[in-house]
Formats: sequence, structure tokens, C-alpha cells
Amino acid sequence: MLIFDYLMNVRKERGAGYLPLIDPENAKDEGFEDVLRSLKDADIDGVLVGGSTLSKVHIETVVKKIKNVTVKPVIIFPGCHYQVTGEADAIFFMSLISGRNPQFLIEEQVKAAKLVKNCELEAIPVAYLLIESGNQTSAERVSNTKPLPRSNSKLIVSHSLAGKYLGMKMCYMDAGSGAKYSIPEKIIREVKKETALPLIIGGGIKTPDEARKKVEAGADFIVTGSIIEKTPSLLNEFSTAIHSLE
Repeated sequence: MLIFDYLMNVRKERGAGYLPLIDPENAKDEGFEDVLRSLKDADIDGVLVGGSTLSKVHIETVVKKIKNVTVKPVIIFPGCHYQVTGEADAIFFMSLISGRNPQFLIEEQVKAAKLVKNCELEAIPVAYLLIESGNQTSAERVSNTKPLPRSNSKLIVSHSLAGKYLGMKMCYMDAGSGAKYSIPEKIIREVKKETALPLIIGGGIKTPDEARKKVEAGADFIVTGSIIEKTPSLLNEFSTAIHSLE
């Protein structure tokens, strides 16, 4: 089964899916082993691997370690073309359509395209939108783009629709790593109503209750990153909250 089809089945059968995010740069930390142990028994639906770094990281080693502890699919959430490996099951082939920096609109994608083909990775086209979060995040800093204003839902909807009409299969709205505020439920509801795209929501989600509210508003997949790296014991609490509507 294609990973995209698997994700759609998760959405159908469980109401929403949970995709914890692992930053390969942090895999050198002692806490990474705690994360791996927690992943082994966690009721997750997949694992995202990637980050905002533009440097080469040992992503193959990180993916192998994750696949040793879970049978769930590992999907690359790339910060740049360096983060492509055939050890993963799929890649979110994203374009940062909320920004106007050509490097992340198309240049990194061109550099990655042949690598993805050679690795025989399943590429899932994703419209990536960076949303204002109350402070500057690493994604904003590295991409050299401004996030869309969280108060301008019409502008966010228009960008999401543009992604849909360009043929992207999913929409990822991200407040970014280290976000002060997460994506407002109002924005999630409006984008879901206008686009009907499967929505991935990440950044700034600090509690299981907050994650559940995103699902109730229309999120199809919830992503948590730094909170899990700091407190991996929360994995099952987030999972229970996200799957509470199944």
C-alpha cells in the first residue's frame, strides 16, 4: 500500500493521525535514546524525520534507528535536499508557498527530485504554509521568509487553495519549531471548509488537550516535535487525545 493511501486510511478509521517529528540534528543528544524507547510502544501512526537545518546530517542512521523500534512508516519532512534517504518510506515533497524565496519554492525541490527518484521514495506533494506564531522560529529564520499573519485567515485560505489547484495532495500549516502560539482553530476550520484538503498541523502544540482541539477543528494529522524530544513520556497522552474521536 502506498504511504499516502495508508495515511488516508488512518484518517478514515481513526478520525485523525499522530505523527511525532524527530529532528536528526538532535539525535546526537542523550535524550534521543529515551525518545526511541518511547516510540517503541507508542500508539502513533508514523514518524516524521527532518528539520530546518541546511547542513548535512546523518539522516540515514537516524531513520534506521527509528525503523528498528517501530513498524510505522517513516516519512521525511525535509528542510533541504540533503535530507533525502532511501531508508525512509516516503517524503513530503513540499513547497513553501507561504514565502517568496525561490530556494524553497522550487530550487531545493529540483535538487532533490533525482535523488527521490533514485531512492525510489514515494513522493507526497504537500503545500507548506508557515503561519505567524508570536516569535521568530527556526523555519522562518532558515527559509528567510515571513510567515503568513495569523490574523489574516483569508490570505491563508487563498494560499491553501493555490496549493490545492497546483495539485498538492495535502496542506501542512506549521507555526514552526519553538513557536509561542499554535495554529488557531479558526484558521483550521476555514481552510478545511474551503479546500477539503487533508490538513497537517504542527508547531507550538504543547499539550494533549491542545492537540485534541486542533482535531476537533478539522486537523487530520497532528505533528509534535520539541515537546516530545524534551518529554517523550507524553507520546501516549498525545496519541490518546488525538485519537479520541475515532
